Amino acid sequence: MVKRPKQDLIEIFGYSPDDLTEECRSLWRLGACPFIEKACSKTNHDQSIIYGTCSVTTAHGNCVICPNRMYEKGYASLKRVAHDVYGDEIKFYMYEDYIPVRNEVGECVVALGQNSGKEVKLGTHLSMDWVLAKVDNGKLIEYVGIEVQSIDITNNYRDSWYAYKNLTPETTTVPRSEHGMNWANVHKRLIPQLIRKGLIYSRSSLVTSGLYFVLPDVVYKKFEDVIGDDIPLVEEKSPSNLTVHTYELSEQVEHGKQRHLILKRQLRFELEEFSSRFITGANLPSGEDLDNAVKRVLGF
Repeated sequence: MVKRPKQDLIEIFGYSPDDLTEECRSLWRLGACPFIEKACSKTNHDQSIIYGTCSVTTAHGNCVICPNRMYEKGYASLKRVAHDVYGDEIKFYMYEDYIPVRNEVGECVVALGQNSGKEVKLGTHLSMDWVLAKVDNGKLIEYVGIEVQSIDITNNYRDSWYAYKNLTPETTTVPRSEHGMNWANVHKRLIPQLIRKGLIYSRSSLVTSGLYFVLPDVVYKKFEDVIGDDIPLVEEKSPSNLTVHTYELSEQVEHGKQRHLILKRQLRFELEEFSSRFITGANLPSGEDLDNAVKRVLGF
C-alpha cells in the first residue's frame, strides 16, 4: 500500500488518486468528468494534459477545487435549490432534456447554465452561473439565481499527479503536493462578484428568492473571516436575500467507489447586511494597526 503524504491530492477524476480499479482508471484514460459526464476541464495551460483533480488537502480540511465536483448525482445541489424555492414536487429539467418535451409539460423548472443550454450573460463581462427558471406552458413565471464556487490553487501538484498517474501496486511513496490555496480571491473577487450579482437579482420583478450560493464549507469559512460568523439569519425568502448552501466531502471510501457531498450548512441572510459587513469588515484592522505597519516598513 502506498504511503500518502500529509499535503496531498484527495480526488482525481472523482476517485482516490491511489485507486487502481478499472472504474477509476478508465476515466484517467478518457479524461472524463464523472460528475457532468463530459470531458474534464482541469487542464494545463496548453490543454495538452487533463489533470482531473477534484479536491485537495488544505490546512483547514479537504476542499473541492473544481466547481464541476459540486454537480454530483445529476446536479443534486441545483435540484436542492429548486426544491427549496419551488417545492419538492416540481419537475426539474436540464435545458437539453426540456426542449424535446416543452410543448408537453406544464409547470416545471429549467436549469440554464454552462452545461445546460447557455449561461445567462449581461453585457460582455458579467455571466450568471445558473438560472433556475420556473416556466408554465411556455411562459416564464419566475426564476432564481445560483452561483457555484470552489477555490483556485496556487503553485502546482505536477510531481504528485504524475506519481499517481504512473502508480503501480509496487509503489510505496508519492511526493508531497506543492499546491497552495488562493484564499486572497475570496476578498479580491468572490465577495465583490457575489454582492454585485445579488444586487442585480434583487432588482428583478421575476425574482422572489434572491440569489443562492453553493460552495465548499472550507471556503465559506474564509468568507466568515471577512464578514464574521455572527451575521443575523432570516427565515423568509426575499429578492434581497442571499442563501448559502455549504458542502463537505464524506469520509474516505474503498477503492472503486466515490465519496459524496454532504450538505453542511444552509444560511439565509440579507444581502445588504452581507455587503455592509464586507465594507466595514468584521475583522478589519484598525487605523492604529495601519500606523504600526507603516512604521515597521520604515524601520521605526
